[in-house]
Amino acid sequence: MAAEQQYIDIFLECGSAINKHSSELLNSKRAEAFENFKKNGFPTRKVEKYKYTDADELFAPDYGLNINRLDIPVNPYKVFKCDVPNMSTALYFVVNDSFYPVSQASPNIPEGVIIGSLKEFSEKHPEIIEKYYGKIAKTEEDSITALNTMMAQDGFLLYVPKGVVVERPIQLVNILHSSVDLMSNRRVLVILEENAHAKLLICDHAMDDVKFLSTQVIEAFIGDNSLFDLYELEETHNRNVRFSNLYVSQSANSNVLLNGMTLHNGVTRNMTNVSLEGKGAEIKLCGMAIADKRELIDNNTFIDHKVSDCSSNELFKYVLDDEAVGAFAGKVLVRHDAQHTNSEQTNRNLCATRTARMYTQPQLEIYADDVKCSHGATVGQLDENALFYMQQRGISLKEARLLLMFAFVNEVIDNVRLDVLKERLHVLVEKRFRGELSKCEGCAICK
Repeated sequence: MAAEQQYIDIFLECGSAINKHSSELLNSKRAEAFENFKKNGFPTRKVEKYKYTDADELFAPDYGLNINRLDIPVNPYKVFKCDVPNMSTALYFVVNDSFYPVSQASPNIPEGVIIGSLKEFSEKHPEIIEKYYGKIAKTEEDSITALNTMMAQDGFLLYVPKGVVVERPIQLVNILHSSVDLMSNRRVLVILEENAHAKLLICDHAMDDVKFLSTQVIEAFIGDNSLFDLYELEETHNRNVRFSNLYVSQSANSNVLLNGMTLHNGVTRNMTNVSLEGKGAEIKLCGMAIADKRELIDNNTFIDHKVSDCSSNELFKYVLDDEAVGAFAGKVLVRHDAQHTNSEQTNRNLCATRTARMYTQPQLEIYADDVKCSHGATVGQLDENALFYMQQRGISLKEARLLLMFAFVNEVIDNVRLDVLKERLHVLVEKRFRGELSKCEGCAICK
């Protein structure tokens, strides 16, 4: 039996319970999502975008689901101290796939900004959710998005009204916590209206040594002249499977930085779709992956230049050790009317062993004639001459390897626009290369 059948059966049997513990607006998208999922099933490896990640195999095991929203016995504020020192973030939690209702965030969040449960917000402000929810995360185009839409009951909401600048970084910690193998389906909705500014840091952590499977769909709508930074940091463990689909819609003269970093995982499959809808929109899309043992990290990106005078800059770097596998497929589409486009895509990869494997597929599809576009990819090993040179000057081979790998990924970290977070990431990456993050240590590593 194909893996999707068990999820079809669960939805048919438990659909009323799923709806009961969610909101009317989230429920309104389920039927269509279910039909699309039932029609398409999980993508096979014959589908180009899923060539290196076997979704059918990963979803086949029998995972538990908290459909009836049973209370999870954990107070994340006591267990986790994840705010990066001196950054003074406004801290919020999602436990598995439910927003943790008790917030200790400082009251100095600007008036009109709403941060909290997607379910509760959709009940209080249905007119806003109806305008945005599910509008760019198309369930007919991706089966993981369809599965998430038909199963997700809650999530995280960030709403910044017109002209409001949120100076304080917002931090969302996704906690995976269970005594049995568990599947979670969480949703994130970000809405920045015209001339709004915000920075969001999302951290993924696993508390328990069981198998976790998580699906996540993020929709981000960035209004005219708005500025948005999104940083994602994954530090789970090698029994964790993560599918995350990020959709971004940018209006005129908006500026967005997306920076996703995987420091420890099992299997990670990230998809990022960016649509440049208004003139003057700018996107900086970065990614960093560090993997060893038999970990898999698969990033699939798509930047759609729909109008003229927009720019995109994309940089992904991987460091793979042992038998780790990395995959990157990045496509930039420049449409007929997208004249004066400026686009650059770069993928650089370092295989520290001969058994590590990297698959890279940069793509440009251009239909306009007055553009400046480039792309490139490299896969290589540590420079033997540099290693020899450093050893000749008294640096051990182990330390020389570490220094070269650390220097290799620095370019991605340097794109972070929060200095304190940038400094902390340097420390975490060094720990990772030294083997000090051999498993998820929760947020204790951020102390």
